[in-house]
Amino acid sequence: MQSTTLRRAARLALALALILPMAACSGMNRTQQRALSGGAIGAAGGAAVGALTGGSAITGALIGGAGGAAVGALTR
Repeated sequence: MQSTTLRRAARLALALALILPMAACSGMNRTQQRALSGGAIGAAGGAAVGALTGGSAITGALIGGAGGAAVGALTR
């Protein structure tokens, strides 16, 4: 019974963590939005590659996020 409550609370926390930052994107210009999107996509991809190759998912996320943000900000 208690583990079900903890799972629900964890799912709610995850949903809020994913949804609330999107509300902050409305006042950004296109370059800022692309940089943010690129950083998020790069971080997810870097974490996945790091985890799949046996490396550090955190290091992969940091490198991927930085690269993705840079590419997102530079694209038109």
